[in-house]
Formats: sequence, structure tokens, C-alpha cells
Amino acid sequence: MNALTLWDLLLPRQSRSRRSRRKAPAPKVIVRKAKAPPTGMQLKYEQITKEMLTKYGVRVRKWRSSMSGVAWQVTYRDGTMSKLLESPKPKGPMSAAIFLHEIGHHAIGFGTYKPRCLEEYYAWKFSIDTMHELGLNVTDRVHERMHDSLNYALEKALRRGLKKIPYELVPYIEPRVRQSA
Repeated sequence: MNALTLWDLLLPRQSRSRRSRRKAPAPKVIVRKAKAPPTGMQLKYEQITKEMLTKYGVRVRKWRSSMSGVAWQVTYRDGTMSKLLESPKPKGPMSAAIFLHEIGHHAIGFGTYKPRCLEEYYAWKFSIDTMHELGLNVTDRVHERMHDSLNYALEKALRRGLKKIPYELVPYIEPRVRQSA
């Protein structure tokens, strides 16, 4: 004897027998287009990404969809250290600049420069210098982003009580003058 469920009791007997003979719907097949092979610049960005991560021993925790990043390191009780970052995957000048800026934090070393806004300056300097060395396009927008970022870092340091502005950051005291559209 078959065990009845609550649904079996609610449905008429005739409907129950039809239901058991019904075929399961065929699974939907999702066909995806094959990705186009990477172009020359895409291959260059991928190669640079792999080289930088390997050279500085950094692991990507997450590729971000936004144009923002963060770098940090974790030191474990046994003395081992993990170098981590989150940034956009380099696919163009801006995402490459942000990725290299985060790599720059690991390259120069956390706490090497005090105050923190000065560390931001040297991480950006590493990014821009590396882009020039590797033959990547450093656009005006990348320079604007660097200025905006350093102006923000300096203003934050001043709000928190910074007494003396490092000479490297003097050009970033004033916000960038924005072009009208």
C-alpha cells in the first residue's frame, strides 16, 4: 500500500493517478557564447597582473566591480604573513592604476611612511611609475583620480590633527579644479 501525503488527500483520486504518469519537464539547456580571444592589451594586463601578484607575494581576496581598492596584511601567531588586496581587475588604465596602487602598499611596506597620507602618496607614486615603466597608458583621468585621492587623504589627516604637511603632499592641499562640461 502506498503512503498518502496531505496533497493526495486534497486532490481527487482521478487527478492523483494522472499526476503520477506525468513526465518530468526536460532540463533547460543554457547556451553561452564563447568569449572572444583576448586582445593584445588584455593579454598585457593579464600578464602584468600575474607578475605583480607573484613578485610581491600578494593574494587577491576579491576582484571588485567598483573602481576602489584596499590592501592589508595579516600576521599569524606562527609568524607567517598573508598579503591581501581587493581591487578591480586590470582591464584599462584606471583599473590598472588602482590595482597597482594597492600592490604599491605591499611593495613599499605598511607603516614605512608616516603619516598615513604620505603612505598613500608613495603607493600612488609606485602605481604611476610602474605604469610608465611597463608602457601602460597613464591618462589624464588617472592623474585626476590620484589628485582627488591624495587631497582626500590629506584633508582626512588634517581633520584628525595632522600638524605638519609633508612637502610631497603640498600640491594636493587644494581640491582639483574641475572642468565644466
